[in-house]
Amino acid sequence: MATTLKINGKQHQVDLPDDVPLLWVLRDEVGLTGTKFGCGVAACGACTVHIDGEAVRSCQVALSDVWGDVTTIEGLGSPDALATIQQAWIDHQVAQCGYCQSGQIMQAAALLVENPAPSDADIDEAMQGNLCRCGTYPLIRAAIHDAASKLKEA
Repeated sequence: MATTLKINGKQHQVDLPDDVPLLWVLRDEVGLTGTKFGCGVAACGACTVHIDGEAVRSCQVALSDVWGDVTTIEGLGSPDALATIQQAWIDHQVAQCGYCQSGQIMQAAALLVENPAPSDADIDEAMQGNLCRCGTYPLIRAAIHDAASKLKEA
């Protein structure tokens, strides 16, 4: 069935079954491979994207259930104009293997919109569904605090 989605500010028409997960629409049909497949059961957070600003696991959202505009890591910022959270990730050298990082960043970006001054406990709670096999959690927390501080100054 033909469906039109607004992804990163651009309209995309796809002709796929309604039950195809948004993750595969993004990666295979639209070519946005920054969103990663991790577990397929919404347990790891590697596939986190925003729908109308809400962080969701794209592996568990069927195409027919997409309720608004989709933002992926590619739409958060660009190499020439990084989002504050992306720059904080670089400044704190968060990524090791990097596989989970797009999902981590998308979850953190949603957190900062909802809570612009999160405590350590707030960060831990918001990020608990995003797993990092490399264990960069202290760096993730530091990057989120740094981004919150810079966003407050702006």
